Amino acid sequence: MKKTFKLDHPKIKVPRLVDSMKHDINKFLKNERKKPLPAGAKYWGFDCKFGQSEEAAVEIELSSLMQHIDDLVENKIMTVYVEITPKAMLPGVG
Repeated sequence: MKKTFKLDHPKIKVPRLVDSMKHDINKFLKNERKKPLPAGAKYWGFDCKFGQSEEAAVEIELSSLMQHIDDLVENKIMTVYVEITPKAMLPGVG
């Protein structure tokens, strides 16, 4: 998932757009976790990049993604870039 979310809309308020963005992310994660694992893999892991734009995106932990989104919205940033890449995690590999 590579997506840039715009949080300015003439009729929809920002909190509703943020909820929609979080819903899209959670829906993507749920669908990816349903996919069958490759042979030898134990579970699905995810690499995550986050920022105001694709060029400014930095790698973060998936578990802190929602907090980072809230922080940007709190600072009145109206563009959010999220990139989530699924990867099969093998036993004994972090």
